[in-house]
This record gives sequence, structure tokens and C-alpha cells, in this order.
Amino acid sequence: MRGLSHVACAALALGLLGQAAAAETVQPCDDARSNAWNIAEPWDANTRFFANGAVRLTVMDTVEPAAAAFHLLVLSPPLDELEGRQCRVVSLDGATGFASLSLTGTAATYDPTKGLTISVPAKRYLPDTGEFGAATLVVTINQSTGAISAQLD
Repeated sequence: MRGLSHVACAALALGLLGQAAAAETVQPCDDARSNAWNIAEPWDANTRFFANGAVRLTVMDTVEPAAAAFHLLVLSPPLDELEGRQCRVVSLDGATGFASLSLTGTAATYDPTKGLTISVPAKRYLPDTGEFGAATLVVTINQSTGAISAQLD
């Protein structure tokens, strides 16, 4: 992937092997993962709107580490005092991202008791095999409370 050297791949694998099972994280936006220069190309294929435009998902590509460089940016209500949406980043585990995320094939459902649930096709690096496994990132957004949760299925 993207010219990942054997040394870099080994370092990444050792780093990932030392981690416990991944726990998808939702954190406030930061400069490292949510700057505009990290929007995955092409922009139009990596941005989707939901809830009549109130919720936006954007795939972010931080380039490194190559096997875990993709994060999901979420802009959603509730609005702040300047009428801006909250900004959150969904990662695989802290600052570690996914091997890939694709907004092609996303599916969305709405349950008034939970909020908007969006399923996003994903891949993650599997250090035990050195392969990449397909998964689905399920993000639930409660626009009333601002609560956002994520899990990998």
C-alpha cells in the first residue's frame, strides 16, 4: 500500500500486535486528522450528506501509517452558539485509523429513540495474518443530544 516499506510494515505490525482488541473511538476534531488537506480524493466520492444535509460524513486520509490512515469525519447537530455543527473524528482506536473506508455502499436508517445509524464499508489491518479484513463501521448519531457512537461489525 502506497509504497509501504518492509521496515515500516513490520513496525506497524509490531505496534498493532501490542494493542488490545480495537475499540472504535469518537473524539473531537483535531489538526492531525481533520484538516482539509486530509480529505480523501476524489472529494465528491468521499463526502456524503444525510438528514437533509444536517449530517456530513467525510473520509479523511492521513497517509501514515499506510495500513491505518483512514478516519471518518462527522459534522452533525446540535448546533453551537454560532450555528456551527459539532465536529468529531471516528478512528479505529485512538489515533489509529482504518486500512480503508468507503462511502460508496453506505446505508442509513433512522430510529427516533437512537438517532441516525449509518453503516460504512471498512477494512482493517489484521496483524495476526498480515492481511486486511473487511468490516462495517456502524456510526450512530443522535442529533438532539449530540451523542455519537461507533462500532465495527
